[in-house]
Amino acid sequence: MSDPSSPGPTEPAPQQRRPRYRLYIDESGDHTYKKVDEVPHRYLALLGVWFQQGDDYNAFANDLERFKLSLFGQRPDNPVVLHRSDIINRKGAFGILCDEEKRNRFDAGLLEVVSRARFKIICVVLDKQEHKGRYVDPFHPYHYCLAAMLERFSGWLNYKNAMGDVMAESRGKEEDLQLKQAYRRVYESGTTYFSHDQHQRALTSKDIKIQPKKANIAGLQLADVLAYPIKQTLLVEKGLISDPGDVFGKKIYGAVAAKFNRNEWRGQVEGYGIKWL
Repeated sequence: MSDPSSPGPTEPAPQQRRPRYRLYIDESGDHTYKKVDEVPHRYLALLGVWFQQGDDYNAFANDLERFKLSLFGQRPDNPVVLHRSDIINRKGAFGILCDEEKRNRFDAGLLEVVSRARFKIICVVLDKQEHKGRYVDPFHPYHYCLAAMLERFSGWLNYKNAMGDVMAESRGKEEDLQLKQAYRRVYESGTTYFSHDQHQRALTSKDIKIQPKKANIAGLQLADVLAYPIKQTLLVEKGLISDPGDVFGKKIYGAVAAKFNRNEWRGQVEGYGIKWL
């Protein structure tokens, strides 16, 4: 008979759940090869922000809703969704920004919200003119940038022993289908520098999540607001476009510059948080 006071066989420790993250993506620039000799069309930037799901993302989403409530009031049936072109053109609810006092409050509040939020940034910039000239049959610009972004997201997740998924905003029936297929190819076949096993270890789903703008997804709104000013600043720093002067986008970039993904040993952003193609 065994001694009831003995400890008995050791129970296996319960497997700890790996941290979960979500990458939200948006683009600045068009994803075709039309007019690539013209500067406005030459460069495509794919911008991604990722949050740890739970406290970090919830804090940001709640902060963003409080910010919008303070300016636009209660709008339960027609929520205000941040969209850069609507903000710039004062369309819809953003018509209140024609008032200087409200515009100043909006600018200051937005800077505070993005500064407080805990997330990481990656921006992939493609020179479509150079890319088209290099290949007889060039890759789809958006999908080429997506593959480069997923390499870095999956690489970071594996380094952190974490897992994550990806969400993008709907861009149309055909575009959404192509995006789903491009993401699935990465998941099933891998990329230039990452095998499918490495991507599948990091990504929780074989499918990308796609949501319409009206869904009011906080992460997608953040990516939308950041994509153009980050792209513009990076192009200016490279001497590829002229400096636009004292624009609000520079303040946005300054508020988030420390959030770029980087090599944790060397602090290097190039190749990790910023990728030129």
